[in-house]
Amino acid sequence: MTATDAKGAGAQGRARHLDLKVLGPILALLALILVGALLNANFLSMGNITNVLSRSAFIGIIAVGMTFVITAGGLDLSVGSMAAFIAGLMILVMNGLLPTMGPGWPLVFVGMTTALVAGVAAGFINGFLVTTMRIEAFIVTLGTMGIYRSLVTWLADGGTLSLDFGMRSVIRPIYYDGILGISWPIIVFALVAIAGEVVMRRAAFGRHAAAIGSNDQVARYSSVNVNRVRLLTFVFLGLLVGVATIMYVPRLGSASSSTGLLWELEAIAAVIIGGTMLKGGFGRVWGTVIGVLILSLIDNILNLTDGVSPYLNGAIQGVIIILAVILQRDRKAGA
Repeated sequence: MTATDAKGAGAQGRARHLDLKVLGPILALLALILVGALLNANFLSMGNITNVLSRSAFIGIIAVGMTFVITAGGLDLSVGSMAAFIAGLMILVMNGLLPTMGPGWPLVFVGMTTALVAGVAAGFINGFLVTTMRIEAFIVTLGTMGIYRSLVTWLADGGTLSLDFGMRSVIRPIYYDGILGISWPIIVFALVAIAGEVVMRRAAFGRHAAAIGSNDQVARYSSVNVNRVRLLTFVFLGLLVGVATIMYVPRLGSASSSTGLLWELEAIAAVIIGGTMLKGGFGRVWGTVIGVLILSLIDNILNLTDGVSPYLNGAIQGVIIILAVILQRDRKAGA
């Protein structure tokens, strides 16, 4: 074999490797759809599909933000607890202002603003501690995870914070209504995913996040403001946690210490399944969307069949994360 032939064969091998890397999540999603359709006749019904997409929208919106954080070499374990705290704060603010403002959309907008501001503030705190105080993201977000969970438990006095009954009918359309039969959570998730993919691929922010995750020293030499970009990834994630909470509160109208439980696990799992490198340097928002759908379909299939208990969903997600990281390590070793 000549040097040219060897070079051509190597290029073809790399192309096949890349194709498998890109198509892997898509093939897994298609396989799950096929399995679900074979196991239950109602799996592909419009009602079930809409339900799956609506319930996955919360995690999906958060996972888009998590993609940027992980791409930049960070991690956020606090998003589930953060969502619980923001939901509780949003409910308290609306209940507190209800006697003054009365039930209506002006009060709903105040609640939405509260959620967005709280999300941005929480994300800023995480990012500030990571970038300015130079504390590992794992330690920072592990700490804030406990803080937010404890705060919502304290605000609820160990019970549940419930939105006033008069406000529930007003805020209900945010989750249950939509356009042309497509609920608002699905629409918002789609818009966030499209915007995230555009920013990741086309905007300087996305390229800078990938450069920092790959090698922050080289990024500094390339005039990238590493601390600012890292801070903004956490702020962006906090903002999207606020958006997801706005979509979530109308569904149940309550918040407790169990709200958002394991959302961080699902968001991280979706990001890794979608092909984003856990150690940073490469992110793929559309892959994250597929990862969210894969996890949602696994949960849905477990609920529709009696073969495996749905209580094992968390265990299955943990196994998927471990396998995805192992595959990433093998790809790096073979590179």
